[in-house]
Amino acid sequence: MKLTQEKIQEIAQQLVTAEATREVLRPLTATHPNITLEDGYAVQSAWTAIKVAQGAAIVGHKIGLTSKAMQSQSVVDEPDYGVMLDDTLYEDGSSIQYDTFHAPRVEIELAFVLKQDLTGPRCTFLDVMRATEYICPAIEILNSRLQRIDSVTGQKRNIIDNICSNAGYGGLIMGGRPFMPTDDLDVAWIGGACLRNGEVEETGLSAGVLGHPAKAIAWLANKLAAHETKLKAGEILLSGSFIRPVAARPGDTFQAHFGRLGSVNCYFSPA
Repeated sequence: MKLTQEKIQEIAQQLVTAEATREVLRPLTATHPNITLEDGYAVQSAWTAIKVAQGAAIVGHKIGLTSKAMQSQSVVDEPDYGVMLDDTLYEDGSSIQYDTFHAPRVEIELAFVLKQDLTGPRCTFLDVMRATEYICPAIEILNSRLQRIDSVTGQKRNIIDNICSNAGYGGLIMGGRPFMPTDDLDVAWIGGACLRNGEVEETGLSAGVLGHPAKAIAWLANKLAAHETKLKAGEILLSGSFIRPVAARPGDTFQAHFGRLGSVNCYFSPA
């Protein structure tokens, strides 16, 4: 860890303020060149603590960068993770005010809801399936209060910036037909299509998430075990997208189609 606790707390507060004022900050890797991956998670934890102190509640966790394509694009060799708060959940078919976010993008994935606690460090995807109450289709809204390209140096936002900004998480819409892990469905072979205004933008297969979405959940349980943290019964766990992110614009309607598992929908209201 390169940053002091005081600096970590200061950055976390800046991110909270930027969210409240809808300001966009320079990438932290540009303003703090010595910041490390460990610092990034420390900033995320401090940000979470501030939000919880303000009244938010943690409802789950998201996992990002679970596909080879996204890891290659971000020059990393493992996923990242963030927290989901109760004020970021939207009903299926919601009208969502566009400027709640900065340059939002949309991904489609599977959400796992736990019926029992899940603890590492030797958690496997079979443990995840046994601990899961149900799985359902989901849309994740990506968001960051950090510039994609630094306005001063031209430096691109990177994985550390993403982690500081809660792994790019902005919001979650769950819908479609929830299913049980015991149902006659191969969780690794679920297909999905992302439509923007009725046109297919991206398609993918859930096997793109580390070979099986439950493996992503197991990875998170094992990662958190090092911090003596466990995944709790009732939490929602986003396993990671199996498509590339699709940019959202004011007035766009999104539909995530999952075949016989139904669809999830949302609309980005211009005002």
